[in-house]
Amino acid sequence: MSTPISLKTAERKAFQTSFADGLWDVFIGLFPLQFAVAPLLSESMGDFWSSVIFLPVWGAVYLLIWLTRKYVIAPRMGTVNFGKARKEKLRKFTSIMLGVNILVFIMGILTAAFVTKIFDSQSIALFGGVVSMALGLILLAGSSLGAVLLDWPRLYLYGLLLFAAPPVGEWLYQNHAAAHHGYPIVFGITAAVMILTGLITFVRMLKNNPRVELPDAEA
Repeated sequence: MSTPISLKTAERKAFQTSFADGLWDVFIGLFPLQFAVAPLLSESMGDFWSSVIFLPVWGAVYLLIWLTRKYVIAPRMGTVNFGKARKEKLRKFTSIMLGVNILVFIMGILTAAFVTKIFDSQSIALFGGVVSMALGLILLAGSSLGAVLLDWPRLYLYGLLLFAAPPVGEWLYQNHAAAHHGYPIVFGITAAVMILTGLITFVRMLKNNPRVELPDAEA
């Protein structure tokens, strides 16, 4: 005899399924991609505009994902209207992502503006290690909170990648003279892992869920 599933459990499973198309992976992958590309643009555009320029990119990708869900995924998987609690969790997750982005942006501006003018080279190296660990912890905390709010365990793995990226980049900078504290390398690899995971998941979803074509109504 089958055990009845509560409405709350069914909604939770539907909520988790909404992340099974890989598009959220692609969207979140833009976050480390920004850290990989912005340092390369900072010399020509400045620290502020090299980060701000990503705002329309985020908006364009979000619009593309919305259109893909509406016209590509919905005909295959259907649509679900979540309750107030789930919508609130999504809102909190979006706020966390925005807050982390702003905090990291401020850290980068302050470090570039004051640290190199105040400390000597040895102190800068020590300070760079402290900043990289602090940045990693902030990214890990943000990803972990997102994993809890969204019931999405894969975010824990992404959080570990984001946590490791700054100190590894700083190590590459200190020991192998990697440009821009190694961020283009480590965050580029992290972004590639997330985006490729999302794209592979998306293609697999399309193959496993062909579009449902409704038969024409007979006259």
